[in-house]
Amino acid sequence: MTNSSLNTVQKRLYLEQVSLANIADECGTPAYVYSKYEIEKNWRALDDAFTGLAHQICYAVKACPNIAVLNLLAKLGSGFDIVSGGELERVRRAGGDTSKIVFSGVGKQRWEIAAALQADIACFNVESASELSLIEQIASELECIAPISVRINPDVDAQTHPHISTGMQQNKFGIDVEQAVALYKTIRRSPFLRVRGVGCHIGSQIISLEPYKKALATLRSVARRLSDDGLEIEHIDIGGGFGIRYQNETPPIATDYAQAVAQAFADYRGLLILEPGRFIVGNAGLLLTEVLYLKQAHNKHFAVVDAAMNDLLRPALYEATHQIVPLETHEGKTQNYDIVGPVCESADTFAHDRPLLLYEGDRLAILSAGAYGFSMSSNYNSRARPAEVMVDGKDFHIVRLRESMQDLMETECLLP
Repeated sequence: MTNSSLNTVQKRLYLEQVSLANIADECGTPAYVYSKYEIEKNWRALDDAFTGLAHQICYAVKACPNIAVLNLLAKLGSGFDIVSGGELERVRRAGGDTSKIVFSGVGKQRWEIAAALQADIACFNVESASELSLIEQIASELECIAPISVRINPDVDAQTHPHISTGMQQNKFGIDVEQAVALYKTIRRSPFLRVRGVGCHIGSQIISLEPYKKALATLRSVARRLSDDGLEIEHIDIGGGFGIRYQNETPPIATDYAQAVAQAFADYRGLLILEPGRFIVGNAGLLLTEVLYLKQAHNKHFAVVDAAMNDLLRPALYEATHQIVPLETHEGKTQNYDIVGPVCESADTFAHDRPLLLYEGDRLAILSAGAYGFSMSSNYNSRARPAEVMVDGKDFHIVRLRESMQDLMETECLLP
C-alpha cells in the first residue's frame, strides 16, 4: 500500500493525525475509513502530471461512490464517469458539474438516458448500435440533441484479472473499430445526435504501459480517420484503469501515463478525458475489523473477524491480495493465520498464512480498500453494511451511518 498518511505512533496505527483505534472505539467495526488528504493528493498528482495537455479528469464513480468523496473531487474541478442513473443522482447531490459527466456502460436503460439528457451531461459513451438508436429516439422525444462518443473495443489484452479486462473482442464492452467507424456515419445523419468524441477503456488495475500504448495508438488512428472524413472530434477518452500497489506491484506513476499519452497524441489539439477511479481512492481507504475468535484446526490457525466478504468482496471475487496490519502491536512471537469472516462461504477469506501476533478482541486494518470496497458490499447473510468515515487532519467524520436492522427490512412486506 502506498499511503503517506498511514503511520505508527507509540505502537498505534494512525491515519493522518487520528488513531484508528479511536475510530474503532467510537464508530465500531467493520468500518471503512478514508483519508481526505490522500484522495486530494492522488487527484492532484494525476492532474499535475497532465499539465500542458488539455485534459479533464472524470472520476469513475463506481470505485467509491460516497457523496462526501464525490464532493471533495467536485471541489477540485473533477468531472465524473458514471455507469447508472443512480450514480448520476449521486453526482448531482454531491454538487458535481453535470456538464462534466460521461455516461458509460453497456446496458443503459430508457429512464437513465432521459435523466442524463435532461441533466445536460457532456456525452454518452455508446457501446452498441441498439443503444445509439434508443438514445436518438429519446432525444427526439425530448426535442434535444444527444452528445455522443463511441467506445471502441481495440482488442487489446490489458494483462490484468479476466474479470476486469474490458478491451478484448470476447469482452462485452465497446464496439469493433470498423463497426464504430460506420456508426459515426449514422450519428452524422441524425438531427438528434452530435459527435463529441471517441474513446476506449481496456480494463482495471493495469500495471504495464504496453497495453495502454497499443490502445492509444488504435484510438489515435480512429480519430484521424474520422477527422479525415470531416468529423470534428472534440475529445478523446483514454479511459482509466491505472493500477496501484496492493502488495508488491510496481505500477507506473502518473507522469509515466502522461508521457505515454503525450507521445501518442502529439499532433492532437482537442481535449483528453481520463477516467481514473482506483488510482484516486484505492490506497486512500482501509477497512477496520475486530478479531472475534482465534481457532486452530489440525495444522491451520484461523483468525475469525467481524468483517466478511459481503463487506469487502475483492479477495473472494478476484483472489485479490490486501495487506492486513494490527491497530496496536504486541511484543512476542507471530503465528501464521488465515484471516476469515463469519459468512457461510469458504470464499469468505481475506488472507492466507499471514504472520501476526493476535489476541481475541484485537482490531485490524485491511489496507488498500478504498476502491471497490464499500461500493461492492452487500447484505448477504442479512448483514448490515458498515459505516464509512472520513479522516481530515486531526478530525474524523462519519460520512455514512452503519446500517441498522430496520434499514435491512423496511422495504419488505408480509403477504396480506
